Amino acid sequence: MEAPTIIERGEYKYVEAGSGEPLVVLHGLFGALSNFADVLDHFSNRFRVIIPMLPIYELPMLSTSAKNIAKHIEGFVDELELGKVHLLGNSLGGHVGLIFTRDNLDRVASLSLTASSGLYENAFGNSFPRREDKTFIRDKVAVTFFDPKHATDELVDECFEAVNSREKILRILAIAKSAIRHNMSKDLPSMSIPVCLIWGRNDIITPPEVAEEFQAGFPDSELFWIDECGHAPMMEHPKQFNALLDAWYVSRGMGQAV
Repeated sequence: MEAPTIIERGEYKYVEAGSGEPLVVLHGLFGALSNFADVLDHFSNRFRVIIPMLPIYELPMLSTSAKNIAKHIEGFVDELELGKVHLLGNSLGGHVGLIFTRDNLDRVASLSLTASSGLYENAFGNSFPRREDKTFIRDKVAVTFFDPKHATDELVDECFEAVNSREKILRILAIAKSAIRHNMSKDLPSMSIPVCLIWGRNDIITPPEVAEEFQAGFPDSELFWIDECGHAPMMEHPKQFNALLDAWYVSRGMGQAV
């Protein structure tokens, strides 16, 4: 599939494909639109798949937080007049989806989370990573995956560039800290919508017990595991991830029939 064209609409940038019920996909802190290329390709047969670029590096420094990124997504959904949406989020994107859902429950048809923050996560920590050390950055990227072969040169270069920009690293740390401080366990019982949880059994950033805590907290959730899989199931095992999510949507009568 060719790389989709990035659409610009006011302050918003996004890609989209397909038609039908809107499925808004939210990437992670070090994520990019390309992380969900297989999701876009697969689910555009069933949904209008929309992947906005999160304003991780665009918000004013003092406003750089998961909560304000969720506000940005509220504006995005309004701008595109999407009505009720399905949400799918990975890592920080899952956390943003949780905040959006809590604050806009009547606008969310379903919520799917994979390796989501919002309860607990192992992050870079509270200090600057060793920015000039590319081997250190490669190792950090590699632990995202069960199989380090997925830590491609392209991914490592993207992260290396980000953490070597003072403006970017300050925002990365601000968002990471805001996410860690913002525990949402008390909010889960009020999210009375269908929730799909897809988790890597070998995720060391948001480990399996996080998935189990999410499942226990939501009123209506189902949890699916992918073996030999880390923090980015949709990248490491795209076919299995898409099959699990697709089957869940079908079981809940969501999206267009294929």
